[in-house]
Amino acid sequence: MSNRNPQVLVFDVNETLSDLSPLRVRFEEVGAPPHLLETWFAGVLRDGFALTAAGAFAEFSAVARDGIRALLPTVHGWPGDSEAVEEAARYVLDGFAELDVHPDVPDGVQALHRAGFRLVTMTNGRAALTERLLTRAGVLGCFEAQLDVGGPRCWKPAPAAYRYAVEHVGVRPDQAMLVAVHPWDVDGAQRAGLGGAWLRRGPAAYPEVMIPPTYRAQNLRELAEMLG
Repeated sequence: MSNRNPQVLVFDVNETLSDLSPLRVRFEEVGAPPHLLETWFAGVLRDGFALTAAGAFAEFSAVARDGIRALLPTVHGWPGDSEAVEEAARYVLDGFAELDVHPDVPDGVQALHRAGFRLVTMTNGRAALTERLLTRAGVLGCFEAQLDVGGPRCWKPAPAAYRYAVEHVGVRPDQAMLVAVHPWDVDGAQRAGLGGAWLRRGPAAYPEVMIPPTYRAQNLRELAEMLG
């Protein structure tokens, strides 16, 4: 497949570029166990995917807020009422605006940009938050567009979400490759005709039921070396 040598790299954002771990502190500060972050985020993805599968759409922030509303009252000993739940949800979600990138991201992005790849982002979240994230990291100028699923009105891994990204930058799917930490995202991109680069960022195994990634790398620095 020609997308082993892509012209465009399409980056996922949440967890791929951004480090969500500071949100654990925010959960703890509203009286919930910090590990609730993983349960909540997985539930947000589940509900976003479910809406897309049913032909519906809701913004990430709305799905995320509903997830916190559902989870917090189940926390043993959590003392809040409905007003406190709303305040806690707002506080946790506000944390997205203060997240930073993973340590490998600035060097990796700059290396890929210098190598001549066109870089764009496509997130299930909000493009405005991506822009703030990349600005703080000092790499906004390396990207030509920040996109989100509000455009196609469907969440990744729906094929239309990837088509929207490549059409926006004027290339065919086989001229682009998704870079993501989530196997479901890499698999979805490849089923839509893109290549897929999986960033491991940990010990997780890639599911055998999904299309193997075009590239596997521990982080963006390693991916830049592979593609350079």
